[in-house]
Amino acid sequence: MHLLNPLRNLLIATLFLLTAPAISLAESLPSWNDGDTKKAITEFVESVTREGSADFIPEDQRIATFDNDGTLWAEKPMYFQLIYAMDQVKKMAPQHPEWKTQEPFASVIRGDTEKVLASGKEGLMKILAATHTNMTAEDFQSAVTSWLQTARHPKTNRPYNEMIYQPMLELLTYLRANGFKTFIVSGGGVDFMRVFAQETYGIPPDQVVGSSLKAKYEVRDGKPVILKLPEVNLIDDKEGKPVGIHQYIGQRPVFTAGNSDGDYQMLEYTTAGSGPRFGLILHHTDAKREWAYDRKSHVGQLNKALDDASKKGWTVIDMQKDWKVIFPASKQ
Repeated sequence: MHLLNPLRNLLIATLFLLTAPAISLAESLPSWNDGDTKKAITEFVESVTREGSADFIPEDQRIATFDNDGTLWAEKPMYFQLIYAMDQVKKMAPQHPEWKTQEPFASVIRGDTEKVLASGKEGLMKILAATHTNMTAEDFQSAVTSWLQTARHPKTNRPYNEMIYQPMLELLTYLRANGFKTFIVSGGGVDFMRVFAQETYGIPPDQVVGSSLKAKYEVRDGKPVILKLPEVNLIDDKEGKPVGIHQYIGQRPVFTAGNSDGDYQMLEYTTAGSGPRFGLILHHTDAKREWAYDRKSHVGQLNKALDDASKKGWTVIDMQKDWKVIFPASKQ
């Protein structure tokens, strides 16, 4: 009898699958309003995954790349990695009394964000060097993990890894369910994003491409470690994004999503390939539920990409119009 029970269960399950009502692909995006944007996405996916279709793309070529800041999670009031770095400066300040009179550290300690940003690339690089280098990869990962567990967004009081876009989470899941391999390709630091990408987005560390510092191998107290160095290896932004894709993925994507002119070259590189391609731009238009910004923003500036979207054939998400919700339900 014990041999018959599994067989009976298998027959029941098979019968259920044969008689259950079909779930449309579009229902995989429940937080998206019905309209041209959702339709364009689902029609593309249906077309390239249907065997026999003239647009069919083999599964091993279904590469989808996503920017992170402003595309998968929010980027206001400033990039979250910079907020992390400034928090680390404050934490490290007691061991560096000289910072009280050294810029941009003095402004960070005083909480003068405007002056910190006014220090420009040179000032920001000093902050990043002080908080991201001359430590092991494990120590950096531990510091970011601790910060994510305790830090809260100044406007929403949510943990930063809950400032993610529910509709984009659904899109990632939908693409993966249809044989796509999803990658992050972002200007953010690769070591920073790899700490949370798996848990937050379902994207494993080896599918994260980002800006990186040089590193070296050494043995400390008999233990092999990777040491992060204060030298830039790759700036994975603008022209750097296609370079990063080439070097770390090795295939031109067929689907890509971004939100700013920093993603222009990635969109251009993706959609210039042969065969069916899809470029997606998130336009932040919802001042009530999130923020409304584009051309004059100090982060996530969207200007040229917005102007060229129609002639390039890129689909533009109107956040206010196309999304039913912005963020997932809070876990708090």
